[in-house]
Amino acid sequence: MALRSLLRHEALLALILAVALAVLAVDNERFFTAANLLNQGRLMTEVGLIAVVMTFVIITGGIDLSVGSILGLCAILVGVFWKTLGLPLPVAMVLCLVVGTLAGFVNGLIVTRFRVPPLIATLATLALYRGLAEGISQAQSIRGYPSWFFVLGQGNVLGVPTQLWLLAIVALVGFFILRFTAFGRATYAIGNNEMGAEFSGIDVVRTKLLIYSASGFVSALAALVFVSRVSTTRSDMGTGIELDVITAVVLGGTSIFGGRGLVVGTLIGLCLVQVLKNGLALSGVKGDGTIVIIGFVLIAAVLVSNLLRRYSSD
Repeated sequence: MALRSLLRHEALLALILAVALAVLAVDNERFFTAANLLNQGRLMTEVGLIAVVMTFVIITGGIDLSVGSILGLCAILVGVFWKTLGLPLPVAMVLCLVVGTLAGFVNGLIVTRFRVPPLIATLATLALYRGLAEGISQAQSIRGYPSWFFVLGQGNVLGVPTQLWLLAIVALVGFFILRFTAFGRATYAIGNNEMGAEFSGIDVVRTKLLIYSASGFVSALAALVFVSRVSTTRSDMGTGIELDVITAVVLGGTSIFGGRGLVVGTLIGLCLVQVLKNGLALSGVKGDGTIVIIGFVLIAAVLVSNLLRRYSSD
């Protein structure tokens, strides 16, 4: 039993992360400093927030490619609600979260009620939501937010970036739900055998609708953090972020075929990707080289994990 726990994908990934931290710290003295590590935590928060719920989505055997477009749509809407329509900024922020949740609900509705494969459904809404964001913004950015708004994306609480506390809360809630609740067990059951889950009395449609709605909600939450961090609103925000999110989740051990995954693994995968990006950049590796190395690490981690899993099950 102890051997199996050591051979878990998450343990292997944590070991790779530790090795990467050690190597990069030796290679560059600017890397392993509190200021740099906290700044990297600040930069990875948007991806992390979405990745926590994407873990649920992929465990069910689904996928959500529209999260980046929802982020962009909600980012532009918070500015439009506030500056163009003249609503108080707190109200605009709440409406932003509502729109994101509704966008995720629409995704879930298409997947569950119309039986459209998640890949196709969210690929379509990716284009739809991005088109809406660009149409609403008319290529204009919105600036001039009040200083209190920047606390979310640029402030610190007890010396730690504010958004890292937010990520910690979302991650803890996601971990608890997936590990200790009936909803978490239903999520795994759907991913392992959806028809069997239905026959067991699990409301598959309701579960999926809640998960996709939550995916939209955290995408909107990430939009607020993003706008607060960069001090402006643009419709192209979040472009390509879905790939970073899926990379973190899959690297963290969540099976793309469903039925297996942990929030802890997703967080370790997220940290590993961000550490490699930052450490390699500080070492002078160009962007395309960094992408190649991260791709190699992803493939290697998945292959080694599969080999060890087969060995431990024998």
